[in-house]
Amino acid sequence: MVNQTSPARSPQALDELIAGGIGDSPPRPDGTLKVRGEYAYSSDLWAEDMLWGATLRSPHPYARIRSVDIGPALRHPGVYAVLTHEDIPGENIYGLKVADTPVLAADVVRYKGEPVALVAADHPETARRAMEKIVVGYEVLEPVTDPERAAHDDTLPKLHPDGNVVRYQPIIRGNPDAEADVVVSDVYTMGMQDQAFLGPESGLAVPAEDGGVDLYLATQWLHVDQRQTARALGLPLEKVRFTMSGVGGAFGGREDLSMQIHCCMLALRTGRPVKMVYNREESFYGHVHRHPAKMYYEHGATKDGRLVYVKARMYFDGGAYASKTPVVVSNATSLGVGPYRVPNAKIEGWGLYTNNPPCGAMRGLGAVQPAFAYELQMDKLAKALDMDPVTVRQINAIEEGATMPTGQVLDYPAPVAELLERLRAIPLPLENRTEPLDVRDMPGGISNTTHGEGVVRGIGYSVIIKNISYAEGADDYSTARVRLEAIGGQPVAMVHTAAAEVGQGLVTVQQQIARTELGVERVNIHPNDTNVGDAGSSSASRQTYITGGAVRNACEAVRDALFARVAERFGEDPADLSLAGGKVVSATTGVLADLVDVLGDEAIEETREYHHRETYAMDPVTGQSPRVHVQHAFAAHRAVVDVDRDLGLVKVVQLDCAQDVGKAVNPDAVVGQIHGGSTQGLGLAVMEEIQVKDGRIRNASFTDYLIPTIMDTPPMKVDVIERADPNAPYGVRGVGEPPTISATPAIVNAIRDATGLNLTHTPVSPEHIVAD
Repeated sequence: MVNQTSPARSPQALDELIAGGIGDSPPRPDGTLKVRGEYAYSSDLWAEDMLWGATLRSPHPYARIRSVDIGPALRHPGVYAVLTHEDIPGENIYGLKVADTPVLAADVVRYKGEPVALVAADHPETARRAMEKIVVGYEVLEPVTDPERAAHDDTLPKLHPDGNVVRYQPIIRGNPDAEADVVVSDVYTMGMQDQAFLGPESGLAVPAEDGGVDLYLATQWLHVDQRQTARALGLPLEKVRFTMSGVGGAFGGREDLSMQIHCCMLALRTGRPVKMVYNREESFYGHVHRHPAKMYYEHGATKDGRLVYVKARMYFDGGAYASKTPVVVSNATSLGVGPYRVPNAKIEGWGLYTNNPPCGAMRGLGAVQPAFAYELQMDKLAKALDMDPVTVRQINAIEEGATMPTGQVLDYPAPVAELLERLRAIPLPLENRTEPLDVRDMPGGISNTTHGEGVVRGIGYSVIIKNISYAEGADDYSTARVRLEAIGGQPVAMVHTAAAEVGQGLVTVQQQIARTELGVERVNIHPNDTNVGDAGSSSASRQTYITGGAVRNACEAVRDALFARVAERFGEDPADLSLAGGKVVSATTGVLADLVDVLGDEAIEETREYHHRETYAMDPVTGQSPRVHVQHAFAAHRAVVDVDRDLGLVKVVQLDCAQDVGKAVNPDAVVGQIHGGSTQGLGLAVMEEIQVKDGRIRNASFTDYLIPTIMDTPPMKVDVIERADPNAPYGVRGVGEPPTISATPAIVNAIRDATGLNLTHTPVSPEHIVAD
């Protein structure tokens, strides 16, 4: 295995479009099955002689466990096992960044829904009824629910041995006390958003003859799940084997463990396959959510609109356990001034423990919250200066060579001003003010709530910055194994990685890279499992960059081995050879041979890794670092909204986006990602919020937690530009997260423009609009 980091370069035949290769938009191999409803997801798994698992969860946000009586549950007919923390064979602790989360609570529960005991039975209803017979004695405690108080109030209970602060990170640049001609400030808040994936947490664990276990599941990171599970089971890694099943969405919510250890424990105890599937309410308690935030921002500028300083204090509610809270604080502070040149800055971020539901990864990790604040601030600054909001953004926009508040110098394109100009050039929709008026186009119009009276229109802009891939010194890499062989008279490539296909289209991208690099039409994708090296998480918009780089490297190694064969047989210089259309081609003599003939009965298989450039941790006092992030992405949105001032209803009329993607490996998939991300950002702007009171979720269902439907999704015009990153494979730049980030503040700015209200919370609800 070779560790290799290569800059972008012109791969063989990339200068001309290969059918199904890079730059084309071949159909997804899983697409037809999914739209027909025939695709098998992890919740569809089945095994002979299978049992069903269930989880008993705490009814309290904070309590001591005084006793657990499993006797009544064990005596229930059809029950095969009831397990508590005493039955954990290995370590009763795990965690992505900080090992602080119990597999099963032992002496204290820190949030409502924390797992306490497990049941395996012959039917899911039997398991549920037996679970209800477990008697737990609790001493209820007063929960810690205010993250800002948790940061500063030493009189509050310490939820963990080191206190209630998961991470504090300041960034100091220049003179934060510099004076400015114009100063604007406000306090911004963001609610807790759910990933709202449709496929619930589920999996099937099968005990193995070697004393190990095979788990088939939906996840975002097979190897990190495997490592945490093996430690809890007290087993070596080779005896804990994970295989990816169909994933019904993720968006960060599957990075943390849910049922993995529990399902394996039950299978190993009973000696039978065990299946676990959460229902929707349990899913709300069984995975992390987006961090709610409270953010204090102050911007100072000159009279001509140039930023002088930015000051910010941000508090992120991490809930009961750390999960990705340290990374949220890192991203939020390092990106906290946005895509703008700011000579002086003081940015502070706190990630806190509370007894609220745990929060962790969600699309746009750590960048969504500050972007909402700094983009509303930029509109506020433009109003104070009596300037156009796009112009004030453009005159402060960063570009290649700019220095970030962390001290990192951008050594790749940063076309922020260009994105805004392209966005402004997209035609605006016509106002629906003609007679007869179509009320269906009005806010709430389908319900015939208005005929246009009280409806006002607004336009809002935003532009954001998002880091790509892991940061702060993490060795971010992926592994790919590529096999080339002759099957049935055709050259066939097989790509094997552990990279999770969670709906983003990675399975297609891997095929496109192999077609481009190996000049073959048929490319198969091996099922993802832990029998190949780690691919990292399908998060941080990193897989096309990192796993794409690994697939490229493995293909190059296969091609080099093939050319060595050809050189030996034909006496050609390998440097003059290329592959195209299933043939080996010489630059001097033309077609030499069919690829099938060169391969014969001998397959070529190579495994390679790709590591991105080194990054460095921020200084804990100043936040300075020569390279916090390996890459940044940029997106801009313009929202047009109609608002019914009397009822507080909002209709997003049009939501346009301009985004730099570096290189569009699959142009149709890129636009699809932008559409999807924009819609998720729309949800956060006007409807999506988990309501939490005293540590308890009040709307744990898709009846009460609202997400956008097709009726809420407006027309979207997308302008994709390609400014290649010279340090990335093929020049690619992460695509999936940026549009989620920029859509929300654009919509809220549009609502503010329409109403004249100083709205500072997202999502904006009708009562916010009609409150005055």
